[in-house]
Amino acid sequence: MKILSVFISSLTLVSLNVVGLSQVQAQTQGFEFQTVPVTLLGNGCPDGTAEGILNGDTLSVTFSAFEALASPPKVVSESCNLRIGLNVPSGLNVQPINVNYMGFADVPQGGSADLKVRIFFQGQQVPTNDDPNATFAPGFSDVWSKDIGITLGTINACDNPVSSILGINSTLTARARGISANQETQIRIDTIDTTLGPVLFQIKFAFTPCVPNPNQV
Repeated sequence: MKILSVFISSLTLVSLNVVGLSQVQAQTQGFEFQTVPVTLLGNGCPDGTAEGILNGDTLSVTFSAFEALASPPKVVSESCNLRIGLNVPSGLNVQPINVNYMGFADVPQGGSADLKVRIFFQGQQVPTNDDPNATFAPGFSDVWSKDIGITLGTINACDNPVSSILGINSTLTARARGISANQETQIRIDTIDTTLGPVLFQIKFAFTPCVPNPNQV
């Protein structure tokens, strides 16, 4: 009888461990595949030309044409401000951790180009661990990439779903005041090659298990 009791206790412990593991996996596996609303503002990305796709640990913003192109003696600035609706379902504890984007710049002698990016959450600018901006000097002609860590607390939806707004403001400036007449300065944010198609920005998330409230156990 004692052996049977030990065996049953062992089975119970294994079952609890399996249940606990399943709960952790459910909490850390990420978002289900879904589209999310994206609002665009700015002269560089007309509204209605982008879509947000949330899947696993990644939010991708699909968009394929954002560039500034200047012929002499012009200075051209293009802006694209994204507002992305994020609905976190109950049972998740989510933290945005970094933003990825890449591009290309071609700057003749006498010209210059700038990239400026600001990241927002709930209307407040988010501190970054890396410089999200870049300046391209005369003679630069190459691709560039950014993997920007962001400092933001968790979105705690363990007990109730949470709706929030993520924002990315980006400005591209191409200057051609001092370049030759047959040249032009260009800078663009290129798309990341993914199975989703052209992606302008990707936001990565980390997930941590929800800790049960002892008052609810």
